[in-house]
Amino acid sequence: MMQLAITGATSGIGAEKAKALAPKCSRVFLLVRNEEKAKELVHSIDPSGSKDKFTIIYCDLADLKSVAAAAKTLNEATDTLDLLINNAGGIFPEKTLTEDGHELTFSANHLGHFLLTQLLMPLLINGAGGRVISVSSEAHKGASVDRKDLELIRNFSSFKAYANAKLYNILFTKSLAEKYADKKLEAYALHPGVVNTGFGNQSKGIFKILLSLFKPLMISPAKGAETGIFLATTAKVPGKNGDYFKKSKVASVSSSARSKKLRDQLWEYSMVQIKDFV
Repeated sequence: MMQLAITGATSGIGAEKAKALAPKCSRVFLLVRNEEKAKELVHSIDPSGSKDKFTIIYCDLADLKSVAAAAKTLNEATDTLDLLINNAGGIFPEKTLTEDGHELTFSANHLGHFLLTQLLMPLLINGAGGRVISVSSEAHKGASVDRKDLELIRNFSSFKAYANAKLYNILFTKSLAEKYADKKLEAYALHPGVVNTGFGNQSKGIFKILLSLFKPLMISPAKGAETGIFLATTAKVPGKNGDYFKKSKVASVSSSARSKKLRDQLWEYSMVQIKDFV
């Protein structure tokens, strides 16, 4: 039986993953912003209300203090973690800076998960072998990175910021595989498909038009959760550590996603941003 921590589990593909994986877990840590919705999810999974299995922990990925507090609570609750699913994410129509001074898309999709993973690393490498699964997207192929402005603070564009963040999810995954494989850590990124959830409802302009056009072709959250569930439950994942998956198979990534120079820069930049919390 696994011990699982997952972000963004109160709706969409995150909720579907939690429902599917809970029976295979001895402990499930739900890292969420909306604790009431998390309680409803737990009740839908286990109406008897088993308090031993589920732990709800408040975590706002756009607030690094909140992430650090959540990780502290989790570290105090267990000494090992088999699986961390970095599932939460979002696209935001306007440039917004967090309290930490970071662009919101960068923080909510990448930096919050980067800090969370670092702080949970002692748990992930303490057992028989931990696994980190991060939800990326085919949108990473639309990324356009300014090496001098990784967060797009100076030249913000909603879709570009999101595409860059999804690229960063893949770069981070490859770095984890590179740096921690000798400690029995596996890391994988995935594209869930174009899923019919509330994602992107706040979007404006061309992206909103594209979303409306694609709506009839979108897949259900349950279908969108399949690749994540596959990566979480398959004993020997095909391909190699650090790979990117689509429809439960290894998929190709952009040339930027293969760039060691860019992933090293992102790692170093991210480490500097979280230095007060590690």
